[in-house]
Amino acid sequence: MDPDNPIKVKIYAPFKVYFDGPARSFSAINNTGPFDVLARHKNFMCLLKPGEVRVRRGGKSDFAMKVNQGVVHVKSNKVTVFLDVWCHERTESYIETKQRPHY
Repeated sequence: MDPDNPIKVKIYAPFKVYFDGPARSFSAINNTGPFDVLARHKNFMCLLKPGEVRVRRGGKSDFAMKVNQGVVHVKSNKVTVFLDVWCHERTESYIETKQRPHY
C-alpha cells in the first residue's frame, strides 16, 4: 500500500462509480456530526447526512462531492460509500405491526 495513501475508498451509486482509488483520509457527516476516517480506523457503518464527502489524496487534489444520503462501511482500511440508497427510519409501532402474525 502507498504510504501517502494508506486507505482505499470507493464511492458509488447503483449505476455510477464516482471515486475508486487510494486515499489518505475520508471525511463526511453523520448524525453525530463531521467525522474522518484514517488508516487503521475501527470498523463501523453509518448513515450519511446531507452534505459534502471529501477524499484527501496525498500528492493530488482532493475529491469532493455533495450527497443527499448514503451508507458508509469502514473495514480493514477500506471505505465503501453507497449513495442513493433509500433509508427509512422505522418506528417501534411500525416494526411491531410488521412482526405480528396475521391470522
